[in-house]
Amino acid sequence: KWPFEMTNAMNNEWWRGATLYQIYPRSFQDTNGDGIGDLNGIRERLDEIKALGVDGIWVSPFFTSPMKDFGYDVSDYKDVDPMFGTLEDFDAMVTESHERGIKVVIDLVLSHTADVHPWFKESRSSRDNDKADWYVWAEPKDDGTPPNNWLSVFGGSSWEWDTRRRQYYLHNFLTSQPDLNFHNDDVQEAILDVARFWLERGVDGFRLDTINYYFHDKKLRSNPPASASGANTVPAVNPYGKQKHDFDKTQPENIAFLKRFRSLLNEYSAFAVGEVGDEERSLQTMADYTSGPDMLQMCYSFELLGPQFNPEHIKNTVDGFFKVATDGWPCWAFSNHDVERHVTRWTATHDQADTAKFCIALIGALRGSLCLYQGEELGLTEASLTFDQLQDPYGIRFWPDFKGRDGCRTPYAWDGNQPHGGFTTGKPWLPVSNEHLAHGLAQQTENPHSILATYRAILKARNAAPVLLSGDQEFVTCTDWTLALVRSNADEQRFCAYNFGHQDVVIHIPTEFEDAEFVEAFTAKADLQADKLALGPRGFAMLKRGA
Repeated sequence: KWPFEMTNAMNNEWWRGATLYQIYPRSFQDTNGDGIGDLNGIRERLDEIKALGVDGIWVSPFFTSPMKDFGYDVSDYKDVDPMFGTLEDFDAMVTESHERGIKVVIDLVLSHTADVHPWFKESRSSRDNDKADWYVWAEPKDDGTPPNNWLSVFGGSSWEWDTRRRQYYLHNFLTSQPDLNFHNDDVQEAILDVARFWLERGVDGFRLDTINYYFHDKKLRSNPPASASGANTVPAVNPYGKQKHDFDKTQPENIAFLKRFRSLLNEYSAFAVGEVGDEERSLQTMADYTSGPDMLQMCYSFELLGPQFNPEHIKNTVDGFFKVATDGWPCWAFSNHDVERHVTRWTATHDQADTAKFCIALIGALRGSLCLYQGEELGLTEASLTFDQLQDPYGIRFWPDFKGRDGCRTPYAWDGNQPHGGFTTGKPWLPVSNEHLAHGLAQQTENPHSILATYRAILKARNAAPVLLSGDQEFVTCTDWTLALVRSNADEQRFCAYNFGHQDVVIHIPTEFEDAEFVEAFTAKADLQADKLALGPRGFAMLKRGA
């Protein structure tokens, strides 16, 4: 029996409180020596994934693609890019995952395609073909400039001139990633057909990339300037963060489409988690997209994927979601393939191993589902690359002030004693960090005090505790350095406390927990003294008691 079977009476809600493990397939495991990870590599490592204790895997894009944005520019939604394998390899991966009780979630990139996608080739060929309105086309202003001030996430205008149609097309990312026009019903039908194709192949759900970018303002109104108070995760060197994105994304029409998408999911008892990319209203957008039985099951945003790491920010983000989404559900993550690894972001002068253990103990106690990014269970840091090693167009554009996303995408370190950490027998597409080799999975597996051991223990304890998977949550302490919360249900209560600071702290325990006992997996650098809990720097503790 697997955790989602034991703790969730309704199997079609296995995702509620579950833990997903994000796999970036290019960098996970290479089986054919070409230096690029593949689907068979995921199959080879399913036992290691099973041992970690997660409920499912989220596999980043593996579809046919020119790879200008490494799979987030799709040229065929219904096939596997040869560098990753075949559809048969995919089917085998799903089958073998399910045999181990591991759910399979795949990454659907629906807001845009590659410019070599057959849909775009036809759309740009004339103004009157069958797919002429499948993408966002616009006339220039009288002076020939773009129709408005919208900016691309990757720099510059989000409009590109096309000489064939003599119009501009919209691209929120690279110029080679034209945006689909979701105002067109035929586009929506085509997208739902893509989702159905993979559901028929047995996937359990989807991670929906840039979910709030699907629709644009039909009037093409210009964006106003951003407010100074926005929670901006865009690098300061990128002018994209200077706009309040009122009109190029997060449009009200998206609600109706997501209801259609949820209806399709229901046919297969599948689920979806949406990525909300927004700077000023992400929690509200998460609530809008997850509240009620006809919307998506859950979303995540970038509040916990940025530089801020203090008690107030954690409390405000988590509390803020549940205040605006009383019946919605969040997915929390500290790292993914788009941001600097959190051990690097948040260590400062703390010990890196302490930070890694502290973070899994913190996120593991929060109400919501979790998403872990490959390598964080080893405590991997952001890899340091030279300019000539970069592959990411985002980093190449803004180097050296922003180094892009390659540093969090370097290959997994399976065994520090093997060439390239056991990732490949060839030359890896990105270098394996020498620093990562000392943190190899093989080395940590033998150490009962390793970061990997802590991850496994905490996930095992979380999976065995319904109160942590779906119980109520209340923050009871929040100071400059300390955070404490209570998780509760009809059967049990747990008190969780964290010291973010560099000095020892003492936290007063609520009266009802004075006779409680430690949950060993969730406790480090902690000493219980009557009604007081002493925590060292990056110390944490969980106390449990019956109702």
